[in-house]
Amino acid sequence: MNEEPVIFRSEGLKLEGLLYQPRDVAEARGAVVCHPHPLYGGSMLDVIVEAILKAMWAIDCATLRFNFRGVGNSQGEYDEGRGEARDAEAAVKYIAGLRGMQRGKVILAGYSFGAMAAVNAAAHTPEVTTVVAVAPPILADGVGQLVALKKRLVVVAGEEDRYCPPAQLEVLRNALIGLIRLKIIPGADHFFAGHEEQVTAALIDTVHSA
Repeated sequence: MNEEPVIFRSEGLKLEGLLYQPRDVAEARGAVVCHPHPLYGGSMLDVIVEAILKAMWAIDCATLRFNFRGVGNSQGEYDEGRGEARDAEAAVKYIAGLRGMQRGKVILAGYSFGAMAAVNAAAHTPEVTTVVAVAPPILADGVGQLVALKKRLVVVAGEEDRYCPPAQLEVLRNALIGLIRLKIIPGADHFFAGHEEQVTAALIDTVHSA
């Protein structure tokens, strides 16, 4: 897809992103995608970020992927998830303010660390109606954070993911009846190596109706 480089601000910091806007859609739904952990090489060019984007493009969303503060050419430095959640909020505000966007119907997605940044940002961002969490690391207090969100939630995880174990996801499913759509990818772990296309397919199937 033809993405264009953009710069937007978060708390005075300039963050870099890549924006895609479909040409043949009068009012597109916006989708923001957050990348995995900055301290472990995560960036907006991550392969699972791209798998998420392919799903969003397939359902005619406009998309914004971006680098958190301190990553690539984005200003600032790593902030242990706090500032990164605010970066995600700023990204949502940016895409929601563009021409040709549906109002108040932004999808906020993320992978791993980015999934939890998306969850934390969505709690304070009324423009977000659906959160897409791919392999959210929920072993600590993540289940509680997801339950407290009270927004439509799509979760995709690997069957062998030790950071996002299926048993915990069943707890989440039972707590969020009517709000959650859950897909478990057989044989995949936290990194989805060799399962990227399945991530895309799972999201097309679940997000389109969310």
